Amino acid sequence: MLTTLNTAYTDTRAADLAWALGREPLPALASLDLELAGSRLQLRLLGASHQVLLEEADGGSCSETVACIPGSSTPLPLGVAKRVGDWEYEFAARVELLTPGSFAGRAQELLALVADHPHGLAGVFPGSPHAFTALLAHRHEGQVHWRTWHAYPQDGQLVATRTRVGVRVPAPQLSSSGA
Repeated sequence: MLTTLNTAYTDTRAADLAWALGREPLPALASLDLELAGSRLQLRLLGASHQVLLEEADGGSCSETVACIPGSSTPLPLGVAKRVGDWEYEFAARVELLTPGSFAGRAQELLALVADHPHGLAGVFPGSPHAFTALLAHRHEGQVHWRTWHAYPQDGQLVATRTRVGVRVPAPQLSSSGA
């Protein structure tokens, strides 16, 4: 789903993004509710980037926020691996620096991918067709995955994130055999 966000472009640069786990739902400009094999997922576009809310049938829940959060002291990390209840949560982020021509092409490619996907949500900010936030989710082998992209055309920066949340699988027990 592709939408134009009815707000001013508040993210000024990639370095302003912060990451938070477990925040309450923030006001969304657009959202997409998904049911992925027993998991309820809400992809949310904020005035300052994105939030994903996940609820499992067993009652577990998780929220991820990547946004310009006033007063936040947690910058966007390159990677995080945490246990959240019975779940394993993994997050990774990278910043791509692109030339203006490459940026425009990459922006068009990503917006087309997400806009046509049934589990995708993208919002374009007024004033630039290449200023956008996009999210894409899927479930694979019992785990919920999502990817996001935050575009900063004025600096040629594209922030890409990947998240995986899944139930922790216990390590197999080694048995001693009496041979």
